[in-house]
Formats: sequence, structure tokens, C-alpha cells
Amino acid sequence: MKKEQMVGARLPAALVRELELIADVEQSDRSTTVRKLLSNAIRQWKLEHYVRLYGDGKLTLARAARDAGVSLWEMMDYARARKVSAQYDLEDLKRDLGAIRRA
Repeated sequence: MKKEQMVGARLPAALVRELELIADVEQSDRSTTVRKLLSNAIRQWKLEHYVRLYGDGKLTLARAARDAGVSLWEMMDYARARKVSAQYDLEDLKRDLGAIRRA
């Protein structure tokens, strides 16, 4: 499989002007600017998506971090900033305390 693939999209003129402004400021070509912005948007989407699944109790925090492609610490910070409550109940605490006692 190719490392890169061509993707085309029709964009409103105002959005193209914004891209060109950013490209000028960043001193890069439009394609590089689009790749960089799209990469950042995808990263942000993944954080939002996986922290929502964690908040709904569908994933562990570690799994959410792995699937989002970030460290556990980064996901913890992100969840805290989004005020997502910890998915840790009394049974989790009892299990962890038991593991500590056995160690």
C-alpha cells in the first residue's frame, strides 16, 4: 500500500482563503497546511470520541488512551479537563486493595 494517497475535496472559497492565510503564516504550501490541520483535527476527534466512550463506561481509561493514540497521562488530563468523572467504583477499589495486600 502507498504511504500517501491523493484525496480531493471541494471547499468553500472562504475556507480556501483561510488555508492560504495559515499557509502564509506557517511559511508552508497549502498541501502541507491541509495535512497538518487535518492531522490535528483527527487527533482532537479521537480524544473527544474515546473520552466520551470512557465517560459512558464502555471503555477503560487505558483502552481509551490506547485507541486515541495518546499516553494514559494525557488521556487522564483530557478527561479531567472535560470534567468526565472517573469510572472507578467500590468493586474496583476492593480488587485493587486485594492486589496490594497480596503483593
